[in-house]
Amino acid sequence: MTTLPAGPSLPRLVQLAGWILRPGPLLTSSWRRHGDVFTLRVAPGEDWVVLAHPDAVREVFTGSPDDLHAGEANQILGALLGSASLLLLDGPEHLRHRRMILPPLHGERLQGYAELMAAVTRREVERWPVGRELPLWPRMQAITLEVICRVVFGVNEAGALERLQPALQRMLAWTTERRRMVLLGVAGAAWGAERRPPGFGRALQPVHDLLEAEIAARRGAPDLQQRDDILSLLLQARDADGRGLSDAELRDELLTLLVAGHETTATALAWTIERLLRTDGGLGRATEDAAYREAAIREALRLRPVLPIVVRKLKRPMTIAGHDLPAGAFATPCIYLVHHRPDVYPDPYAFRPERFLEQPPGTYTWLPFGGGVRRCVGASFALFEMDIVLEQVLRHARLRAVAPRPERVSRRAITLTPEHGTLAVRV
Repeated sequence: MTTLPAGPSLPRLVQLAGWILRPGPLLTSSWRRHGDVFTLRVAPGEDWVVLAHPDAVREVFTGSPDDLHAGEANQILGALLGSASLLLLDGPEHLRHRRMILPPLHGERLQGYAELMAAVTRREVERWPVGRELPLWPRMQAITLEVICRVVFGVNEAGALERLQPALQRMLAWTTERRRMVLLGVAGAAWGAERRPPGFGRALQPVHDLLEAEIAARRGAPDLQQRDDILSLLLQARDADGRGLSDAELRDELLTLLVAGHETTATALAWTIERLLRTDGGLGRATEDAAYREAAIREALRLRPVLPIVVRKLKRPMTIAGHDLPAGAFATPCIYLVHHRPDVYPDPYAFRPERFLEQPPGTYTWLPFGGGVRRCVGASFALFEMDIVLEQVLRHARLRAVAPRPERVSRRAITLTPEHGTLAVRV
């Protein structure tokens, strides 16, 4: 018989409230009391065995994907992203989709997006007022949403972008209202791609309609073979058996790219600027020193990870970190806690970009994009975009912080964002 590791004895609803309202303190207090392996109970039928040591993270990330299902553990995202999303797939279908989606987001192709990213950023910064408080997080969202839409659909598809962007924003706004977040947490995986929360379909359907119309139009485009936007490339992609993605698969994968490709990047950019605003000389050095700017991005992702955990559902009994876990348990490498280990990162709550000038990020100690065969396919794209956007913002806008104290962490759906949206003044 297997027994889950000890964890907080608080009722499940109390743990859920802590997870939604103050995830950092909940994780930290549980870690200090119970050690590197403990169990959180935050949703019906879901007991998370939280893993806070790099060795345990390595066990999960190098384990067989047949035994550790990420897609099945992410089913709560199905209501938003659809059942064919890369994030919800496991096994051969996950690998098939991943192999077709990764090439446009990786390698030399990224260089072709550089000027687009820079131009979008400059146009946005030109609109910022001087001498007035400005929350920078929504402005980063505007930049990253336009970038990913133009990369996905093509630089010149202005009509499609004008229709899609507001529909996406309305859909995402629906998901981030706190009352709905609690409802989703209580329901757990009861809601997914086949059964959505009441009212959500009205927000989602316009996005589906627009994506399906673009897919249909692009399939018949006479210049499809000459185009290099992601939609066109995915329409032409074939797996080892010569099969392409169906319209439904394309729709769900495009939605995943659009949502994940702008929300998380915008939040990471906002945190990076928030930290640099409060670092003596940080803004100036990040403007002129590319290596420091890159290190600052990595340090912000360490100190303020956008996602606090990754989750894997065990398909068979397994021993992880010395604990015998039953099939059906959820192994949960904790990005937040690994990033705040003093034995890995001395003075772990300080923002010190120099850490990553002295030593590169570790595979199992720096985890903002997850790891193993489930590492985010957009990681290279996101880091490339963040560097370009940050440089352009700092070169074209002199900024100062508004409040004297650092911004606290606030939750927006599954991401951890700056409480006041990185308030700053352009001077």
